[in-house]
Amino acid sequence: MPRVMLLKGNHAAAYACKSARVGVVAAYPITPQSPVVEKISEFVESGELPGTQFVKVESEQSAITAVIAASATGSRVFTASSANGLMYMFELLPWAAGTRLPIVLCIATRAVAAPWSVWTDHTDAFMTRDCGWITFFSENNQEIYDTVLMAYRVAEDPSVYLPAFSAYDGYILSHTQMPVQVEDIEVVDQFLPPLKHHINLTDFDNVKGVGPVTLPHPPDRHEFGHAPGYFEYKFAIQRSLERSLPEIKKVHKEFCEIFGRSYGNGIYKTYRMEDAEVAIFAVMSVASESRLAVDYLREQGVKAGLVSLKVFRPFPIEDLRKAFKNVSNVVVFDREIGYGYEGVLSYELKAALYKSSTQPDIKGYIVGLGGRDITYQQIAKGVKDALAMESVNENLIETDYIGLELDKLEFLKREGGY
Repeated sequence: MPRVMLLKGNHAAAYACKSARVGVVAAYPITPQSPVVEKISEFVESGELPGTQFVKVESEQSAITAVIAASATGSRVFTASSANGLMYMFELLPWAAGTRLPIVLCIATRAVAAPWSVWTDHTDAFMTRDCGWITFFSENNQEIYDTVLMAYRVAEDPSVYLPAFSAYDGYILSHTQMPVQVEDIEVVDQFLPPLKHHINLTDFDNVKGVGPVTLPHPPDRHEFGHAPGYFEYKFAIQRSLERSLPEIKKVHKEFCEIFGRSYGNGIYKTYRMEDAEVAIFAVMSVASESRLAVDYLREQGVKAGLVSLKVFRPFPIEDLRKAFKNVSNVVVFDREIGYGYEGVLSYELKAALYKSSTQPDIKGYIVGLGGRDITYQQIAKGVKDALAMESVNENLIETDYIGLELDKLEFLKREGGY
């Protein structure tokens, strides 16, 4: 029977892996991710995950290598990381996508050093955007549990066969307890059947090897059969990412029908957007706080709404054009910086809406880096300031920063760091 448990976000992810009957788990500890795999190791040790192999490794690069190898044997696999640990995996992330392996990796988001910080921002999750992985975001612990299950279902679909990230805020969710409904495992089995992988090196009746070495052009067919070249492989990944959007919606709809919980349309979630004239665009912890900001702004007569992005890769261009078609202003709050430009969400949205029939003014803010608090009052002020800029025809392109203590920059000037 399903049961409601008081779980930290990390443990919600671990219970999702248990519900999914994950076959191989490998991870290296890094704050704030470590409790995910610690809990899974307890399941394995106690016999609650019979047949699951828990691989102890010496680094994050070894962890992703282990699950790549295990996935190629046809196993359902899992790993997790944060920040610099995820960066240490980086070399192998495109290998997982290029070999079309349906790995699921949880990111308990954390600021990337240097300077060193164990607190949350979204830099690590956004830095992986060009590796060929699907990227999901969660706002609460129930959503973490549910998203891991949906991520497996999408990644393992034959029309997709790509790895997926499931990201959530370190500490804000990873170490905070919330009620989470853990579903009956037999019902999960109906939603998430056993993996039937196109690569299974343990299928000795159909022996094959995996050696993704290509040439710039397709080789001569008499020498290598009908093997494609590098260009064709990359094009196929792009097409599969594009095909994953309708699959994500389909899987989300089926999940809702079976378990009774939904997250917008599976691509984004909205709050009070029905009559909104200005929209906030954000993800994860910033989106959660923005819900309070929307209510606060409404009380002051500002018709605000929220679009909380759930799927970042592939970037859902057409869905977002529909989401913002009736608003004249969008205010974006990024908890990371696309260095040398502006917030990643901000410039991605500007590109997506460039050719839309309605082009709202878009104003971007950087907030909460390194775990600095961001409050609904600050978000509401950012929205009102953006609307004031629009009313006097000021430049909306420049990114501003909320919560930055400008007087502290004098120290960096003296130390030669600014």
